[in-house]
Amino acid sequence: MGLGRLASGRRRLAAYWGATVVQVVAVACDVKALKQASKVSLMPLLLSWARTEKASPLIQAALLASAAGDILLETDLQLAGIAAFAAAHACYLAVFLTQPGQRSWRVVAAYGALWAALVAVLAPGLGGQRVPVAAYALLLTATAIASRWHNPRSGLGGTLFLISDALIAMRLAGRDFRGRGALVMSTYAVGQYLLASGAQQEGRPPDGPLDVGTAQPR
Repeated sequence: MGLGRLASGRRRLAAYWGATVVQVVAVACDVKALKQASKVSLMPLLLSWARTEKASPLIQAALLASAAGDILLETDLQLAGIAAFAAAHACYLAVFLTQPGQRSWRVVAAYGALWAALVAVLAPGLGGQRVPVAAYALLLTATAIASRWHNPRSGLGGTLFLISDALIAMRLAGRDFRGRGALVMSTYAVGQYLLASGAQQEGRPPDGPLDVGTAQPR
């Protein structure tokens, strides 16, 4: 990477983290105009950084779909916003499942149990949204699993994204709490960065014993 491109990437990443801080503070202080402006700038800034890093087209598509989702969720087109984020997760899955990594069924079991617990706890308060929320949560869980198989960095990103949307589901289920909004946006922003940057790294090499029930080394 040339020095000019490296410097440009650092500036764009700094702008992303600056917008993240503004967003979290605006949400915490409920400054509506600043909250909306900073939110819709997050994914375009991260996409701009990803382009300097020559991220794969699928990663760029995931960030673009996330940017669309952020905008749509600020309007009455809630279902379209959810669909945009579902498309983003489909892109992440396509990236992580086609790259080498450590595939363990214990990871599947752990995240599967987490998904089942979340659905069981939140379902009574979701009413008619129970099925779509459970289906979307399953897609998020799949991203968390596939990203964890790839490497710990992307795996942490997938987990934070799952936590972020689980906190949104808590509000939908009537389980809101003070500071939830700021926590949603901070975990979302960090999670997206770790997913995008983690995807640039190779999966862990096959240098350990085989995990039970897998075809990949652990």
